[in-house]
Amino acid sequence: MPTNDEYWVALQQRICAKCVDGDGSGGCRIAPGHDCALGTHFPQIIETVNSVFSSSVEPYVEQLRKKVCAVCTGQSSEGACRLRDETECALDRYFPLIVQVIEETQLKKRLQT
Repeated sequence: MPTNDEYWVALQQRICAKCVDGDGSGGCRIAPGHDCALGTHFPQIIETVNSVFSSSVEPYVEQLRKKVCAVCTGQSSEGACRLRDETECALDRYFPLIVQVIEETQLKKRLQT
């Protein structure tokens, strides 16, 4: 199993480099006082993706809502999220690619051993 550092590097290379809130080389340009959901919930994201195995993204999204969104300060107790609704949540925006990167990192690690 990859380490959290290995996951983080892979995610920065693939997600942060393409993020609309990034500088194009993996650096974050989110305004001061705002946090990137990918960084804030990183351990829970890894745990969530590792808890599912499916060829469809829907089971992953279902677990994301239960395990990560439910504890995020951006989501109301009714499950509504303004950031998600306005496509301002990087985690939600890039989640299918996040799942892909995590699973590819796992495969790469297995092939190395």
